[in-house]
Amino acid sequence: MIILFDLDGTLIDSTEAILESFTNSFNVLGETPRDEEAIKALIGYPLDIMYAKLGIEQERVWDFVATYKEHYRKISTQKTVLLPNAKESVLEAAKFATLGIVTTKTARYSKVLMEHFGLMDKFEVLIGREDVEHPKPHEEPILKALEKLPQDRDVWIIGDTELDLISAKNANINSIAVLSGYGTKDTLTKHTEFISQDALEAVKFLKSRKI
Repeated sequence: MIILFDLDGTLIDSTEAILESFTNSFNVLGETPRDEEAIKALIGYPLDIMYAKLGIEQERVWDFVATYKEHYRKISTQKTVLLPNAKESVLEAAKFATLGIVTTKTARYSKVLMEHFGLMDKFEVLIGREDVEHPKPHEEPILKALEKLPQDRDVWIIGDTELDLISAKNANINSIAVLSGYGTKDTLTKHTEFISQDALEAVKFLKSRKI
């Protein structure tokens, strides 16, 4: 069995770091900071798409992304926490499955975070925004991850937004939604039949299927 994990809202909570980095970029580049709820509603999308949806002109988007990343790099480990039961879910999953991470976050910073939490060695692959041309909900990130893993017909992704679930459908793999993140139950149930409270509950469900 292969289990691919999303990060934000599935294993980690970096809301504080994300919001602070967005506000910093708006201030530095002379834009009025956007409403925090509007930003939170877009978490899961790549940064360039988030800024575009928040009204930044396309020709300025990458300046905002660069300013965001510069600030985020400084604060990410201090202002990101593991979600409840996240560490236990990874340790439990590693006992019976091959693990990977598929995220729209930058892979470089994602690896730093996972190393900070002492979990990176449990994952065989990590695919981030810079590794693909087409991020989730496109299937490319999942297919890229699977290229680097042993062939297995029993493949699952655990994620908290419709982007994860649509990506899974496009890649023809199974998905489980978790309610620990940014997606609503009403939205998530449109895209998967499996809903768990958090990553640990999802992992226990998969373990029960494997036995």
